[in-house]
Amino acid sequence: MIARRNRARAPLALAVAALLLLPLLAACGKRGEPMPPEGVPNTYPRTYPRG
Repeated sequence: MIARRNRARAPLALAVAALLLLPLLAACGKRGEPMPPEGVPNTYPRTYPRG
């Protein structure tokens, strides 16, 4: 009986773990606006040619 109860809780535990980790992964790599190195002109935001 104990094994069946734990097996039924496994999907719930995985869902809770995924919901807790999702915000951490969503923010991965976001550090702000792109900034050029010193001495290089700022070209952001760039405009694309209409062709």
